[in-house]
Amino acid sequence: MDTVLGIDLPTWWFLLIGALITGYGILDGFDLGAGAIHLFFRKEDSRRIALNAIGPVWDGNEVWLVIGAGSLFAAFPLVYGTILSVFYLPFILFLAAIIFRAISIEFRSKETMTWWRQLWDVSFCISSIVISLLLGLILGNLIQGIPINAKHEFVGRLRDFFNPYALLIAVTVLSLFMMHGAMYLIMKTEDRIFARLTIIANNTSKFFILCFIATSLTTLIYVPHMTAIFKQYPELFILPITAVLIVLNIRRSIEKRQYGRGFISSSITTALLLILFAMGLYPNLVLSSIDPKGHISIYEAASSDGSLRTMLLFAAVGMPLVATYTLFIFWTFRGKVKLEEHSY
Repeated sequence: MDTVLGIDLPTWWFLLIGALITGYGILDGFDLGAGAIHLFFRKEDSRRIALNAIGPVWDGNEVWLVIGAGSLFAAFPLVYGTILSVFYLPFILFLAAIIFRAISIEFRSKETMTWWRQLWDVSFCISSIVISLLLGLILGNLIQGIPINAKHEFVGRLRDFFNPYALLIAVTVLSLFMMHGAMYLIMKTEDRIFARLTIIANNTSKFFILCFIATSLTTLIYVPHMTAIFKQYPELFILPITAVLIVLNIRRSIEKRQYGRGFISSSITTALLLILFAMGLYPNLVLSSIDPKGHISIYEAASSDGSLRTMLLFAAVGMPLVATYTLFIFWTFRGKVKLEEHSY
């Protein structure tokens, strides 16, 4: 098997897709969080300011998801096909929620009627919550395994997706995004909405910490394969320890009103949690809950070495361009949000 810098090609693509998903989680995470807390703002100007805080960046943030899905299809087509067939209904709901979130942002201010704007405010909030919960639901099922047989065929039922562990992960993801979004909005706002957001950030951070503790304990007790790597390589315990410290630093930053540091900490928390998820799965991408022969590893699912090597060259050029574009947009629209004639 071909290698690059001593690492085999399937592992490179495992890392690359992980980086793309992490980028999406951090970037679209605060968009979704801002949407989930949108109805906590009661004033019209506050809601407009919140929308304008994410307005220049929300659609660009979704690019990371599109590239991640495309990379999964190109590098691991078996996994792409299996996941889509297994999570067919959740993905349909996910796409519907993405569509409604987009049109809610764009349509809201096209008319001045109160009922019109309230309709799209509710749509924006609900769609953001649904997307967050579905992402967590899919993640939770992938962590504990899904009922697929040795032929990688789904043999479960729809209600199997809504198991307690997956629902716990779903709520945890929602709480993380709400906290993440609140701190992003704090950095972009001032005056009355700023004061309101400090309260929201305080409450959502407490909610997330409770979910984080519950999820960590549940995973340790009921999903032992996610911690197997730490028994094999004890030195890797530094990662979960770091995650705990970073989570505590979020609370410390909020109490000290250092919201920029709190936002950085919540971004690092998102990245670390996804890294721990990837470490628990590797070298698999899909786990079967009923038959070990149903596991799909990166080596079984990978495209040919020639394809992986060629695509890796394109990724080496494309990913820095996407990252540079993202940084440019954030730099261009830095600073506090002001309502203007062309605001949402």
